[in-house]
Amino acid sequence: MIQEDISLRCHCGLDQFYKQCCGAIITGESVAITAQSLMRSRYSAFVDSDEDYLLATWHPQTRPSKVRFSSDQRWLGLAIKSTRGGLEDDEEGQVEFVARYKIAGKGYRLHEHSRFKKIEGMWYYLDGEHL
Repeated sequence: MIQEDISLRCHCGLDQFYKQCCGAIITGESVAITAQSLMRSRYSAFVDSDEDYLLATWHPQTRPSKVRFSSDQRWLGLAIKSTRGGLEDDEEGQVEFVARYKIAGKGYRLHEHSRFKKIEGMWYYLDGEHL
C-alpha cells in the first residue's frame, strides 16, 4: 500500500518527503537514476508491503514468483554503508546497507551487500549477500 500523505517523511532515511522521494519512483512519476536510489525505493516498498513494485524492480534472472511479508514485521530504518558503481552512466552497481526491523517486539538487522544491473536504462536488483 503506497503512502498518500504528502507530508510524510520518506522511509528511506533521506530528509525528503515520501511523495517527492521514493514515492515518486514507486509510482513511476520518476525513475531511479542510480543503484542506490533503486535500493532506497525498494526499502520503502518493503515498508509499504508493495509486492508489485518489488517484483517489477527485481532482475528477471533472479526474480522470485512472490515476495513474502510478515504482518507483524515493522521496519525501523535504513543505513547505507557503502556504494560501488551504480551511478547514472554505469551498467552495474553495488550497495551495502543495514535495514533495522522488529518482529513481535524483537529487533533484527538485515545487513546485505546487494548487486544491481541496468537493463535498457532501468536499474534492477540482481541479488544480495547477507553479511
